[in-house]
Amino acid sequence: MNPAALTEDLVVALFGGKAAQLAAAKRAGLPVPAGVALPYGFVDAAAADERDARQQLAAVFHALDAPLVARSSAVGEDSEQASFAGQHLTQLNLRSESEFVDAVCAIWRSARSPSALAYRERLGLPREPRMAVLVQELVEADTAGVLFSRNPVNGSDELVVEAAWGLGESVVAGLVIPDRFRLSRDGAVVERIAGLKDLAIRIDPQGGTSRTHVPEGLARVLCLDDAQLAALHALALRCDEVFGGSHDLEWAFAGGRLYLLQRRALTAMPSAAIETPA
Repeated sequence: MNPAALTEDLVVALFGGKAAQLAAAKRAGLPVPAGVALPYGFVDAAAADERDARQQLAAVFHALDAPLVARSSAVGEDSEQASFAGQHLTQLNLRSESEFVDAVCAIWRSARSPSALAYRERLGLPREPRMAVLVQELVEADTAGVLFSRNPVNGSDELVVEAAWGLGESVVAGLVIPDRFRLSRDGAVVERIAGLKDLAIRIDPQGGTSRTHVPEGLARVLCLDDAQLAALHALALRCDEVFGGSHDLEWAFAGGRLYLLQRRALTAMPSAAIETPA
C-alpha cells in the first residue's frame, strides 16, 4: 500500500507517524530513500504467520534493492507527545528474504515488550499497540547523525547538528561523543566542537552491522565540512516549509549525497542523540 496516495489522517491511522512524516517528505521532493510502508493490520497478519501476508512480505523484499532497513512506525509513535525513542526496534542490513521476514516480526514483538507497554501506560495510550513497519533501502553512510532545528537543551532558535563516521546508530545510541555544530537561522556556523568518534558502525557484508575502530587521528577530526553543513541547513529550511514547527531529523551522507532518514516533531526532551537510542 502506498501511503503517498492517501489522506494524511488515514496515513497516520494505518501506517503510523514515522511513515506519515516520510511520505509527506517524499511528496515534497525531499531526499528520502526508496521504501515501502506496511500497515499495522498487515504486520499483525505477518506476525501471526498468515500465508498470504508472508508471501506479500517476500514480494516487498524483492521489489526493493537490498540491503534493507526495517523501522518501527507504530500508530502514536514519533508524535509531539510520544516519541517512543528506544522502545521499538530498528533492524539494519537485511540481505535475505528470511532475514527481512524475521525483522518485521521482531519489530512487531518489540511493541509488546514490558518496557514498551509500560511506556504506553504512562502516556495513557491504548494497551494494544498498532505496529506498522517502514521498509527502506539502506543508505551505506559515510557520515550520519541528527539535526535539531531548535536547541533541544535550552530551546534557543538555532540549529544543532551532531555527527559521526558511518551509520547514525553510533550517535543516537550514545556510543561515541559526536561532533557538534551550532548554526544560526541564516546558516552561519557559530560553533564547531570535535568529538571523539573512536568507533563507527558499518554494514557487515555477512549481514547486520559491526563496530569498527576509527584511528585516533580521524576520530578527532570534524566529519562534516562547510558544504555539508550548508546542505543540512537547506534541508532544515525545506522541512520548515513542509511540516512547520521544530524538527528532529536523522540524516546521512553517502557518496556525497544527503539523505533524510527520519523526521519527527522536536519534543521538549533533552538531546535524544546523547541520552536515548532510536
